[in-house]
Amino acid sequence: MVHSVLEARPQSDTASAQDVHVAAYRFMLLARLLDEKFAALYRAGKIHGGVFLGRGQEALSASIGISLKKSDVFAPLIRDAAGRLAFGETVLDAVRTYLGSALGPMRGRDGNVHRGKPQEGYLPMVSHLGAMISVVNGVLFARRFKGISGTVGATCIGDGATSTGSFHEALNQAAVEKLPLVLVVADNQYAYSTPTSRQFACDSLADKAAGYGVEVQTVDGTDLAACMKVLGEAVSRARKGGGPQLVVADLLRLCGHGEHDPSDYIDPKLKESPLGRDCIKVAEEFLLRQKWMAPSRIAMLRNELIHNIEEAVAQVQREPAPDPFTEEWKTISTKHLSEYEGS
Repeated sequence: MVHSVLEARPQSDTASAQDVHVAAYRFMLLARLLDEKFAALYRAGKIHGGVFLGRGQEALSASIGISLKKSDVFAPLIRDAAGRLAFGETVLDAVRTYLGSALGPMRGRDGNVHRGKPQEGYLPMVSHLGAMISVVNGVLFARRFKGISGTVGATCIGDGATSTGSFHEALNQAAVEKLPLVLVVADNQYAYSTPTSRQFACDSLADKAAGYGVEVQTVDGTDLAACMKVLGEAVSRARKGGGPQLVVADLLRLCGHGEHDPSDYIDPKLKESPLGRDCIKVAEEFLLRQKWMAPSRIAMLRNELIHNIEEAVAQVQREPAPDPFTEEWKTISTKHLSEYEGS
């Protein structure tokens, strides 16, 4: 039986800094290894649809997921495997979606990046081009109308999405209504293959915050400790009524837009700059320097996670896909398809 990764998430708000950082690193490493497995399965023709890796974005993504509570709302995007896992997604759910298992959260009915469990605050992605901001706003509005307080909604976009109308309309709405939204921009220097110099004329995406009247922080997206601090503070401010929070993280996508993309347009100088640092290695160096993990424990953890992933893939490969001749193509909210009692 494949083990859940949830035991790695600190269960208390009073967990030590060591526990929280080690847990975040675990989710980062698990996401990286899971991405590598999906890439191998894609190249072997075992996955239909695209595979989009989060290589280089794991520190930022894990920091978002681990900073949220289970009662919060999270709308992850295509490079947020680490955040998904930190928020509560299991390896089995991820593998089942990519391999089209009828036992997965989307029942093998949807693309592999459009998975989620809305009743648990884990929203399936509609689009990565800013559209999820307004979806999170809607959930936060619904909770406000129901008198539910103390919750936060978070979503992520890339630098390219800040050039869309969806970004403008939704962030403006969140600011006017003072919604507890945390919007994280992963400024990875390219909107697919278009460099940021061709996307916006301001010096930094953080400059856009003033036009909306929202609070903004910037962070080195390659540095786990920095991401944990900035995201944790942003979530706390939003939860306490501080209104929407914008976080802009500087980093570099260390792979193509998807496995189909060789990414030969990325400037080699960027790869050699601090932006091109591998956040996994940076996190490992930090944990070793703090004496929070030993090299032997890191190696053991890697082997353990690889084993769990391989076990999950082997299990899911034995599971059935939807049968198009017998399947009732109704919405997943239909009672007999729902895993939630009373749905």
